[in-house]
Amino acid sequence: MGEFLLRSTLNAASRKADVRSAGVGALVGDPAHDTAIAMMAPRGLDLSAHRAQQATPELCRWAQLVLVMESHHREALTQIDATVRGKTFLLGHWSKQEIPDPYKRNQQAWDEAVALIDAGVDAWSKRL
Repeated sequence: MGEFLLRSTLNAASRKADVRSAGVGALVGDPAHDTAIAMMAPRGLDLSAHRAQQATPELCRWAQLVLVMESHHREALTQIDATVRGKTFLLGHWSKQEIPDPYKRNQQAWDEAVALIDAGVDAWSKRL
């Protein structure tokens, strides 16, 4: 969701960016979760073509900025490629918040995660 929300926010502000997402424990090739698809659809964001990919050294080196939801993601990425450390920040960095993964949790967890993702995207988009 973060990838789509950040891209959409930057595009709406006429700022073009190549935004990609990858996981540290991704179910490679899996589509976005049905709940994520349903929550983004009313915003005009179609996640149906999304497929999960694993973070790789190549992706880590390609990125100028890496945003993660939880601190342990940053640590996992440094195991994949140590050079990523200096350009990796929490999506919730400006509010000093981690964003718990809502996967396999109830709707309230999804709602809370989306609210935190929205806040993080808003804060970062003002600074990019």
